[in-house]
Amino acid sequence: MPKLPILMYHSVSANLEESRDLTIAVSKLEEQFSYLKENGYQTLHFKDLQHLTGPADFPKKAVIITFDDVYINQLELAYPLLKKYGLKACFYVPFKYVNGTDSWNTDEEKIMSVTQLKSLDSEIVELGLHSFSHKKYDEMSVEDIQVDFDTCKDFIVRNNLEIHNTLAYPYGKYPRKGKAQEQFFSLLNKNQIAYGLRIGNRVNKFPFRNNYEIERLDIKGEDSLATFKRKLKIGKLFF
Repeated sequence: MPKLPILMYHSVSANLEESRDLTIAVSKLEEQFSYLKENGYQTLHFKDLQHLTGPADFPKKAVIITFDDVYINQLELAYPLLKKYGLKACFYVPFKYVNGTDSWNTDEEKIMSVTQLKSLDSEIVELGLHSFSHKKYDEMSVEDIQVDFDTCKDFIVRNNLEIHNTLAYPYGKYPRKGKAQEQFFSLLNKNQIAYGLRIGNRVNKFPFRNNYEIERLDIKGEDSLATFKRKLKIGKLFF
């Protein structure tokens, strides 16, 4: 089975001194994107996976790049690098905060507007869901999660947005076991979600064992290029 690492990014900064935790300096991001390009990695969108009939069709060195929260700094700093290096990425939208700020977090980072989201070339950026209210699914009732989905759909339709049916779980949180998990996965299926993304920090194999427990590699702002290379190949080391 082919390997499919999925990289997870958040905020991007022009300042190297701010490169830590969920914020990465644009200079480090360019170093990583350059490495992917120079080493023959082929970036995919999730919609590309739905057209693959089996492992024989899979690229030899594939990777998916994801960005959560659609910060304006991603548009200003990451998007030009994607174009420069000929890479694709998936951006996940918390719809309640579009054209606002990240009030679930610092309330300081600006979120893209509908106009800015529409300005992204769909051949480069695939937009997906990051819930409406950016709450933890494992702390919500089934009824509240359905309301959140309905509100997402209403926003998408009203604003005529092209959104792929991939869902990045806010904080990577979702019900992990038992009846709660069964109900959650059933709800995702009911709402025609094709893929659900957690964190996990392991490299996936394709086809996925479970489309609703796809793992992403958390790329930190303090990661060296050597650490990035290791995560890309084998995931995070657990001690």
